[in-house]
Amino acid sequence: MKTEPKSPLPAQSQVKPGLDSAMSPRPKYLAPDYAGASKLKGKVALITGGDSGIGRSVAVLYAREGADVAIIYLSAEQSDADEVAEAVSKEGQRALLIPGDVTDKTFCQRAVQLTIDEFGQLDILVNNAAYQQTQENFEDITVEQWEKTFQTNITGYFFMVKAALGHLKAGSAIINTGSITGMEGSKALVDYASTKGAIHAFTKSLAQNLAERRIRVNCIAPGPIWTPLQPVSKPPTKVAEHGADTPLKRPGQPEEVAPAFVFFASNADSSYISGEILTILGWETRAA
Repeated sequence: MKTEPKSPLPAQSQVKPGLDSAMSPRPKYLAPDYAGASKLKGKVALITGGDSGIGRSVAVLYAREGADVAIIYLSAEQSDADEVAEAVSKEGQRALLIPGDVTDKTFCQRAVQLTIDEFGQLDILVNNAAYQQTQENFEDITVEQWEKTFQTNITGYFFMVKAALGHLKAGSAIINTGSITGMEGSKALVDYASTKGAIHAFTKSLAQNLAERRIRVNCIAPGPIWTPLQPVSKPPTKVAEHGADTPLKRPGQPEEVAPAFVFFASNADSSYISGEILTILGWETRAA
C-alpha cells in the first residue's frame, strides 16, 4: 500500500476557481505506478476542467495510453493548464489548451471545432468541469449560486455533448463526472448534490439514447478527493478534515481516480458497459 497524506491536512483556502499549484500538499496526479498499454492509441480526447484535480490526472493517463488531449479550463487557471500540457508532452502526445467557460454554448461549439481542426477527430468526451460552494443554511443559497452551479455542472455537460455528438462515431465514449453526493445528498451542498444527481440520470438516459449509435456513456462518482474544489468552496477547517470519515481516513488523490476514466474510455476494457455509475469512495461501500 502506498502512503498518502492523511487527515487532518493543512487548513487552507483559495479564491475561485483555484489552482493545484496553490494547494498544500499538492494533489498527486502523475500516477507513477500506472503503466500504459496503448489502450487509447490513436484516439483524441476532450476534457473539460482538465487543468487541475481529477481532470488533470485523466489527461496524463490518457496521454500515457496513447491519446492526444484537448483541455478546457478557465483563463485564470492558465498556469495549471500549462503544467498539464507539459506533462502530456512528456508522455509523447500532443495537448491543445482551450481557455473558456462551458456555461457558454457558443464556446462549447468552438472548443469542439478547435479540437477537430487540430487533431482531425474526436473519440472521447470527458465532462468534468464543476462549480461548488458550501452553504450550511439553505436560506444562504442565492439564486445566483443555484444558477451558476446548474449552468456549470449539468447544462455545460449538455452543451458539450450537443457540440461533440456530430463528430463522435461508433466506438466513441462519453464519460461524466458525478459524485457520491448525487446519490446520498449533502446537507451543505444542496445545489451541487442536485446537479450531480442530474448528471447520473443524464448518463443513464443518454446511454440509452446513443446505444443504437454504439456510443458508450458512463459516469464516475467519486467520494472525497483532494482537489482545488475543496479550498475554494469550504471553510479551512472543513478542508483540513476532508476525507477523514472514510475507512482510509484520508481523501483520495486524483491519480487514484483517473484509471477509472481510462477503463470507461477503453473499448478493450469496457466495450460491454454503458449507462453505469462507478463510485470511488476510499473503501467505503454504498448500499444499492
